[in-house]
Amino acid sequence: MSDQTINLIVNYGSVKHNIKLTSPDDGNGPAVKDLSEAVCQATGVPPASQKLIFKGKSLKEMDERLSTYGIKDGCKLMMIGKRNSPEEEAELKKLKDIEKSVEVTAKKLEKVDGELTGLKNGFLAKDLQAEALSKLDQRVKVAAEQFMKILEQIDAISVPENFNDFRVKKRGLIKTVQDFLAQCDRLEAGISDHLSKTQSKNLALAD
Repeated sequence: MSDQTINLIVNYGSVKHNIKLTSPDDGNGPAVKDLSEAVCQATGVPPASQKLIFKGKSLKEMDERLSTYGIKDGCKLMMIGKRNSPEEEAELKKLKDIEKSVEVTAKKLEKVDGELTGLKNGFLAKDLQAEALSKLDQRVKVAAEQFMKILEQIDAISVPENFNDFRVKKRGLIKTVQDFLAQCDRLEAGISDHLSKTQSKNLALAD
């Protein structure tokens, strides 16, 4: 499947930006959110602060295809919006760095999940499972601890009320970390459950 490319001109203030959008050639073409992200890269104005206008009409639906609005290759649009202050950008960078550590810890959790599934499917001798489960449990506890520290880190960042883009991103990141903490709880319960079953089977075999 080939990619579909359209070139647009977006006027922001007195500057014209040439925006090139590429999307899979599935007949749908790029969406408003694709344009919004590209405009953010070009101008530094975050999507939440942008107002994209084509032929006097505001493009509000982010998932809507540009073709729905009649936007095609060579069209001109206008964008109104305010860049974040350098101070807010600095705080957003802190969140991006925290986001990276969330991803690293999440990958460790994913690995534990995969190994637990393997144990449940009998990929290890029964007499070795208890020790393996104990190690998995320890790794989940370490991940949960890291997620708790990350929440404390996020909580410790205080910013002015008008840092809207930061506040939206902060809320989203807290929700993500809380979801991973809930996953830690589920994994611990799964490990404990499988350990009980393994021990019961071992006792039955011993009898």
